[in-house]
Amino acid sequence: MAKRKFKASVLLNPVPAVLVTCKNSEDKENVFTVAWTGTICSKPPMLYISIRPERLSYDYIKETKEFIINLPSSAQTKAIDYCGVRSGKTNDKIKEMNFTMIKGENVNCSYIEECPINIECRVKNIIELGTHDMFIAEVLSTHVDEALIDEKEKIHFEKANLITYSHGEYYPLPKTSIGKFGFSVAKKIVKKKKVKK
Repeated sequence: MAKRKFKASVLLNPVPAVLVTCKNSEDKENVFTVAWTGTICSKPPMLYISIRPERLSYDYIKETKEFIINLPSSAQTKAIDYCGVRSGKTNDKIKEMNFTMIKGENVNCSYIEECPINIECRVKNIIELGTHDMFIAEVLSTHVDEALIDEKEKIHFEKANLITYSHGEYYPLPKTSIGKFGFSVAKKIVKKKKVKK
C-alpha cells in the first residue's frame, strides 16, 4: 500500500471522549471535555489526563489535586462538544447542560449522574510537557450504572453507548465485539460427537 509521510504529529486515533468534573478550594465546580486520557497502571490503578494550562479546570485540579472522569454515552455528544468549546470562565456549563451532580465519596468534587460510569481520582504527579501538562492520578473508586452489570458481575460497556473522538469527530462504539483478549492463541474446543446407542 502506498503511504504518505506527514510531519511529526500525534495521530493516535480514536481516543476516549470524557467529561472531567472538578472543584476549587472555594467550592466552585466546573466540567470540561478531555480526549487526552488513558490507563497507565493497573496496580495501583492509575490513569492520566492532559490539560492545557490556560483551561480553568487546570487551576482547579492543580490546587485540589482531585477530579472525576465521567464516561458519557452517545446521547450526551452535544454536551461533550459544548463542554469542550465553552469555558467555565464565562459559562456555567453544569447548569446549562442540566447535569445532576452527585458528591464523590473519596474526593471533594461531584460526578455527573447521567454519565453511566464515573471514576474518582487523586493526582499523584504533574508533568509539564508543552501545550499540555499531564496529571497522573490514582483511581480511588468507580461508580457504574447497575443496568450495565450482569448477574456474574461482568460490566457490559457495550450497553453504555460510549463514544470516541477521532481527528475532530465523535463516533459511537460498536455494539458487537470482533474478538476478545487472548482469542488468537486460545485452544479450539473440540466437540465430542455423540454416539448413538
